[in-house]
Amino acid sequence: MAQPGTLRVAVVGTGRMGADHVRRIQQVTSGARVTAVVDVDAERAEAVAAGVDGCTPYTDPAAAMAADDVDAVLIASPGPAHEAALLTAFAHDLPVLCEKPLTPDAASALRVLEAEQSLGRRRVQVGFMRRYDAEYLKLKALLDSGQLGRPLLLHHRHRNVASPPGWRSEMLVNDSVVHEMDVTRWLLGHEITAVTVLRPTPSANAPDGMQDPQFVVFETDGGAVVDVEIFVNCGFGYQVQAEAVCERGTARIGDGHAMVTNMAGRWGGTIAQDYLDRFADAYDREVQAWVDATRRGEVTGPGAWDGYAAAAVSEAGVRALDQGGRAEVELVERPPLYR
Repeated sequence: MAQPGTLRVAVVGTGRMGADHVRRIQQVTSGARVTAVVDVDAERAEAVAAGVDGCTPYTDPAAAMAADDVDAVLIASPGPAHEAALLTAFAHDLPVLCEKPLTPDAASALRVLEAEQSLGRRRVQVGFMRRYDAEYLKLKALLDSGQLGRPLLLHHRHRNVASPPGWRSEMLVNDSVVHEMDVTRWLLGHEITAVTVLRPTPSANAPDGMQDPQFVVFETDGGAVVDVEIFVNCGFGYQVQAEAVCERGTARIGDGHAMVTNMAGRWGGTIAQDYLDRFADAYDREVQAWVDATRRGEVTGPGAWDGYAAAAVSEAGVRALDQGGRAEVELVERPPLYR
């Protein structure tokens, strides 16, 4: 919605991610403020709203979206709740920033895609924040420039200190590697056509029954081969790294060497401990870009097609994990709205 004044945002979901977005919009982002928060836990919604002047707590997303003081929606609730929230936002013609996943599976993502097409214009930006990270932006610009020639291989490493409670083997694919799925598509400009998941001996630090680490291989329609090491119980820190191997050179990001110290006979630095630390600046840029575009009456950044494609690749990845071997990605033809 284009307007000269401040964008009034409803934040749906006030867990760790949603609460951080409330803080970000109120303290970091220009041109927006939070006027509503929604959570099924009424006490949590009330506690978050109490810290924001003029903010109303809700337990029903539809009630918040119908409010006169809401111009846009940021969805940070659990993935299974996204489809209903997105369709409600469409009914009110509200622009949306939806944290990943767009929805948890390809079928529901396709329903969202079709509903947005019926509006005749894009309304959704999906929260793949790596596209706003300074290092990834530099790598994207370098690859797009053609200086290194055609990308042949792309290596990713994705490590977490420890997996959240209740995590299962398939969640390494559809909750963690989904970021590499999106950033691969974005960096290379390719669609992922097949996924293979290799299963080394699980780490002793992994919860019982969890296959961790995993080694995931993507094939793309542009002929590149991409690998992802996903290790969510590495124990020492949060690391996200990528290296592009091209015809005339290579480029690597994510080494975390912003500052290296030398003292007492040792050299070293620090390792981020979670994603909110490592990607804080990227989240700031992402939300600011969404606010700026929304105030101009535009939608930019990764959209519903990207969310659907990630869901389809995730499903192939889970099939490959469960069945072993290679699983092909099943994608519908890309609609004109997203070309």
